[in-house]
Parts: sequence; C-alpha cells; structure tokens
Amino acid sequence: MIVIERASLNTLFSVLKKEGYTVVGPTLGEETIVYGELDSPQNLPIGWTDEQDNGKYRIKRRDDGALFGYVVGPHSWKKFFFPPELRLWSATTGGGELQVKPEKENTTKFAFIGVRSCELEAIRVQDKVFTKGPYVSVQYKSRRDNVFIVAVNCTQAGGTCFCASMNTGPKATSGFDLALTELVEKGRHSFVVDVGSELGEEIMEKVAHKTATKPEEAAADRAVARAASDMGRTLDTTNIKELFYASFNHPRWEAVEKRCLACANCTMVCPTCFCTTVEDATDLSGKHAERWRKWDSCFVGDFSFIVGGSIRQSTKSRYRQWITHKLAYWIDQFGTSGCVGCGRCITWCPVGIDITEETRAIREGSTAAASAGGKKLTQSQKEERHGDA
Repeated sequence: MIVIERASLNTLFSVLKKEGYTVVGPTLGEETIVYGELDSPQNLPIGWTDEQDNGKYRIKRRDDGALFGYVVGPHSWKKFFFPPELRLWSATTGGGELQVKPEKENTTKFAFIGVRSCELEAIRVQDKVFTKGPYVSVQYKSRRDNVFIVAVNCTQAGGTCFCASMNTGPKATSGFDLALTELVEKGRHSFVVDVGSELGEEIMEKVAHKTATKPEEAAADRAVARAASDMGRTLDTTNIKELFYASFNHPRWEAVEKRCLACANCTMVCPTCFCTTVEDATDLSGKHAERWRKWDSCFVGDFSFIVGGSIRQSTKSRYRQWITHKLAYWIDQFGTSGCVGCGRCITWCPVGIDITEETRAIREGSTAAASAGGKKLTQSQKEERHGDA
C-alpha cells in the first residue's frame, strides 16, 4: 500500500491526460452527482454528499472537503461502454449501388475516476454479457479495452445501499488499476492507494507518494468497515434463485402491481440491465438510411411483443420478469446475480418500490419459499415463467 496527499491528485490527473486519457468522474449536475468529463480534481463534488431513501435523492453540504464523500447517483459507467444510443450502420444508394458502412469502433481512451466496488462488479457482469459468450459485442469491447480505472472504496454508506449483503463491496478487491481510500482527519487530507495492475504501477511512478504506515492502513480499513456496518438495506441471498423459481404465483406480485408505474426508471439507472431495441430511419430522399440501437426496458409493453401480441401484458408480469431475471435467471445465464446492491432502483423509483423489501416479503410469506432450497423447476414451470400469469 502507498499514500498520496490531496495535492498529488492534481498530478495524477495531469499524468493521465498526458497518457492520452479522457478523464471522467463524478461532478455536480442538475442537483445530483453525475458522471462527466473532468479537467481537474476541482471539478469533483468537493464537500458534497447525498441522502438516499425510497424514491428520494438529495445532495447536501458536508462539514469537510471530501472529494468522494457521496455514494452513487443516477448515472452508471455502462453509459460509456454501452451507450444509450448507438448507430450500428448507415447506408446510401446512388447510381444503382448500395453502400453499407458499419459504425467504426470507438478508440477513445477513458480514465474513470471514483468507480465504486459495486460498480466494478457491474462492469464484470456486463463483461460476461457482452464479451464472454459466443457473440462478442465489438463496440462494447473496443470501449472496454481502453479504460484505466481508479476505484474509490466507500467510507460511508447510503440509505439504499446493500452491497455488503451481495458481497460486492464496499471495498474494491479487483478489477481496478488503482483503488483509493479517502482519509480526511486531524487536519490532513490523504488517500491510501492499492495498486491493482502493472499499468497502475507505471502511472503511480510519476506521482509523488510514500509507503503507507500501519496506522494509515488501519485507518483506511476502519473507514471501509464503518461503511459496511452502516448499510441502509440488506438482502438475504440464501437459495435466492430457487426462491423466485418457486414463487411464480406468489400473491405479492399483485401487491407490487398496484404501486408500480412501469416507468422503467429502475432499468435505466441499473448498472447491469442491457435490454435494447433497434430502430431504422431514412431521410426524405430515400437515399440514406441508418440503424440505431437504443436502450429499452422489459417494463415496456412492446418489448415482449411477438406475433399475436405481448406475452407480458400486465405490470405484475413485467415486474416479476425483471426481479426474477435479476436474481434468478441471470444466475443460470451468466453464473452470477444481475444485482450488485447499489440501491439505485430503490432511490430512483418514483413510488419507492424496494427490491430488498419485495424479496423479503416473498421469502417470509411463501410456504414454497420455506422449502425452496435446492428445489428444481418442473418442465411446466420452466415454460410458464416466460409467459404472462
């Protein structure tokens, strides 16, 4: 472990820029903390924090000058790897010839500053979706391969955080080039740094630092441990896949349907959701056409539309599909949960629906859940889970 002083963060930014990186990180925007391009550490949300609860997000002043004294806002890093709108190809016709031009790969080098542990896990999940299967997304991979990650360990927890119960935080353990733990105490502002890659080591050779002392390492550990103990939510993951497979007809789905607006906020802010639609457009001359991929949501009625109509016509079936995919189907598909415990879906739900509360209600109110451990689905259940109850 090494330590850098607050002033050395300016040097880190300068070094990354000289290496050709576009530096992106948290900043204030639209009364929230969002991710955007940064010129220097002065663009960070210095002295600001956030308050989060069901359907509630507020920023407020801290009583110190912490740079990373907040949790997470509405943005996730997936918007840089997996843009909300992406042109796939364009085509022109003229003189009897049709020319199709695939979209060029993105070669921008990004340095992400302030990536939380839950977000690192979300990036790993999306890596599995887009690069580890039989079909690799070239556009995703081209962006992913050119990223330098500076993680920040959480030293405070938010009201909707539950990463500790998902084993995804609050301390970053892998997937970063550098990981910082911010310490603001006794008139000193410093960062304990964990170097996670050879590239990270090369960068730090150009930044003033010293070896961390045992008391400095202990202070960093205490700060992270405090965040772990202060989590605003918990989610019991015991046999969670079997729990949801056995609860397809649970009465809780009717209860949540009465509240859910099917607005898709939860899927838009989720750092792992990847549903998309494809739209074609032509100009008025009819000689130029483009195909665009855009973010979509399983809460939209047309998303599950097939010949004959939508297979999920009710809000109940859409919410059930979302949470069951996130906490059960995803495990079968990708070997991991689709939830990382960031709490965004709780914070940004207009009516405050809480994924941890819904899971708890299903677990406590279902006799099927009580004996769900290791229970396999019947063939009829496997077929039924993809339809509308």
